Amino acid sequence: MATPVLRSLHVHPVKSVGGHALAEAAVEPWGLAGDRRWMLVDAVGRAVTQRQQARLALAAAEPLPDGTVRLSAPGLAPLTVAVPEPSGTTTVDIFGDKVEAVPAGAAPADWFSAFLDVPVRLVHLDDPAYRRPVDPDYALPGETVSFADGYPLLVTSASSLDALNSLIAQGDHPDEGPLPMNRFRPNLVVDGTAPWAEDDWTRIAVGEVSFRVTKPCGRCVITTTDQTTAERGKEPLRTLARHRRFGDRLVFGQNLVPEHTGTVRVGDPVRILG
Repeated sequence: MATPVLRSLHVHPVKSVGGHALAEAAVEPWGLAGDRRWMLVDAVGRAVTQRQQARLALAAAEPLPDGTVRLSAPGLAPLTVAVPEPSGTTTVDIFGDKVEAVPAGAAPADWFSAFLDVPVRLVHLDDPAYRRPVDPDYALPGETVSFADGYPLLVTSASSLDALNSLIAQGDHPDEGPLPMNRFRPNLVVDGTAPWAEDDWTRIAVGEVSFRVTKPCGRCVITTTDQTTAERGKEPLRTLARHRRFGDRLVFGQNLVPEHTGTVRVGDPVRILG
C-alpha cells in the first residue's frame, strides 16, 4: 500500500452550493478557512439546503479575498457578495441549532430567490469562534463549527469510493454509477489507504495539522443528487443501506475536529496517529 496522501481539498463557501477545489487551505478551529461561512435561510430563518432545493447544486460560490464570494448560476448574471458589516444579527435555525448570523442584504436574497423561485435570504456567520458549539457528545469544551452539518471537516477516501462504486455496479441501479466524490461534498480526500480504513481511525495528521476523528458521517438525500444536473436517483443510499449501515445511519466518510491550526496542501502525507 502506498503512503497515504491528500489527493484533493475542497471548500463550500455557501452551504449546499457547489464547492471549490483548492491547492492549499488554512485550517481554523471551526474548519477550513472560508468553508460554509454563508448559508441560505427561508422566511422564518430555517436553513435551506439541497435537501429541500436540489437546484442549489447548479449554483457555484467562488471564494475571494477577505471572505467575499462570487456567485454564479445558470440564467443569472454573476454576483459578488462582500462580507456584511456585523451591525445586527438575526437568529437562524440549522438542524435545531439556534445561531446568530448577519444578513447579507437584498441583492443576494433577490439573486437566490430568483434562481430557486422561492423567497430565501443569505446570511453570514460572523464569529465562528463563539456562535455554534460542536455536539457536546463528541466535542471538547469550547470547540465550535461553521454552518457545516455538525463538525468542522469531513474526510473521505478514494479507495472507499471505488469500493462503493463496485457495490453499486452489483446492485439494483448499476446505471447510476460510478458516482463522483462530489456527491459526498468532503473537505479532504485521501488517497493510498485500504477501502474503509477510515472506520478505524481515531486521530490523523495531514501535513502539519492533526485532527481528531469524531464519528462516521451519516448520509442524506443530498448524496443522491447529481451535482451537475440536480436530478435525484436512488444511489448511493440504496447501496449504503445494504452495506454501510451503522445503527440507524448510512455511513460514508468521517467527521474531523482540528487539534490545532495550520495549513494543509494537496500532496501532503497523511499519517494515521491512532
